[in-house]
Amino acid sequence: MIESPANLLIGPNGAQGAQTGREALFRAMGEALPLGIFVTDRHDDCVYTNAVYRGIVGQDFGGAQGSDWLNAVHPDDRPRAMAAWTKAAEGAAPDPLEVRLVLAEGRILWARLHAAAMADAQGGGGRVLTVEDITARKAADLTACMAEEALFAEKERAQVTLNSIGDAVLTTDVDGTVTYLNLVAETMTGWARDEALGQPLAEVFHILDGISRETARNPALLAMSEDRIVGLAAGCVLLRRDGVETSIEDSAAPIHNREGRVTGAVIVFHDVSESRAMAARMERLAHHDFLTGLPNRALLNERLTQAIGMARRRGKQVALLFLDLDYFKYINDSLGHAIGDLVLQVVAERLAACVRTTDTVCRRGGDEFVILLSEIERIEDAARVADKLLQVFSRPQCIGGHALHVTLSIGISVYPDDGDCAETVLRNADTAMYCAKARGRNNYQFFRAEMSTGAVRSLPVESSKPPSVGAG
Repeated sequence: MIESPANLLIGPNGAQGAQTGREALFRAMGEALPLGIFVTDRHDDCVYTNAVYRGIVGQDFGGAQGSDWLNAVHPDDRPRAMAAWTKAAEGAAPDPLEVRLVLAEGRILWARLHAAAMADAQGGGGRVLTVEDITARKAADLTACMAEEALFAEKERAQVTLNSIGDAVLTTDVDGTVTYLNLVAETMTGWARDEALGQPLAEVFHILDGISRETARNPALLAMSEDRIVGLAAGCVLLRRDGVETSIEDSAAPIHNREGRVTGAVIVFHDVSESRAMAARMERLAHHDFLTGLPNRALLNERLTQAIGMARRRGKQVALLFLDLDYFKYINDSLGHAIGDLVLQVVAERLAACVRTTDTVCRRGGDEFVILLSEIERIEDAARVADKLLQVFSRPQCIGGHALHVTLSIGISVYPDDGDCAETVLRNADTAMYCAKARGRNNYQFFRAEMSTGAVRSLPVESSKPPSVGAG
């Protein structure tokens, strides 16, 4: 309870207090306060208001005097104000409350009220009410609340959008610490968002070079350091938390603040495992024989050109073996194309087993095969491979229930002696193969300058019928 200098106050009837000096001091103190002051005596009659109070409620507002001040309180807030005023009369100290005041011309003002009991010199009771205009603060609070709601709505829209797209999205701060993952990113990295937040980027977004298997440089760090959009190097794979690898494509971009300073980065990436696998299958179909799986004519030409170029730089030789199956037409005609296809597949396997992994075995078409021996030291190296092939194919092979004796006619040409380009080397090996076939099959011949394609192809050959085909 506040001790009141009630005897110093001037009531509505203008009664003089006992000590004019002390009254003046009280009034000076009241006028100096930044809060509105409203004081009543024990009869609830107003005995004092300061200028701040009158400025808040208005000079002409009737509620400035007596208990009628409650009429200024908004009807919805009046019960709370009245309860606090009554509580103060009982000597209690009610908590401050915020109410709306309805003033002249319907103007609404927010005020913070605090009522307290006050005892005068005669032991009677009055009340004092402090009033603080908080309209500006309320407006600021409302603006802040609206801004917060708008920000929340914007973040919610962004969250829904990011979780609805098919790409994974991950963000970092300028130090490379993870600050956000959407649902797709959680699935692809194997990291739940709550666990990933605050982790180093390299821990959550672990990428490898698909060829070297070395850790790839993270594009987000490059995007921040160079302040530009950066794409992931081709062929990268994402190593998920559980060790599963996923082929990905992505891009990273820097994030800026209002001043244009880089404050982080965003990475957008997606799974391209299926598309890469499809591209690889298409690439294989374009460069490999569908029946045997061996490189086809197009891939042979590419590799032969590369091998010649490398041999030219290193001062090496390249040998090309052109092979034709003896009596294959008879096998096809007598046993059927299904058996013929099996023969071609078995021949492809046996040829591949006879050469180095760095060499190329190709099916050029029909029953013609080509073997590219890259970087041989001597011509004898090609002869040694040819001898091995003839020895391996000298043994009958059980194919489709038939014991078949499939032999080879082989023509050999060598770069640079027999040609300085892929086309010439291939043509001369073909010519030498026809010479081997004309000389009785089941042998090999090196190309010689006196051989000519027309002359060799016109040489008589033996019957296309093999000596025998046995049943297995």
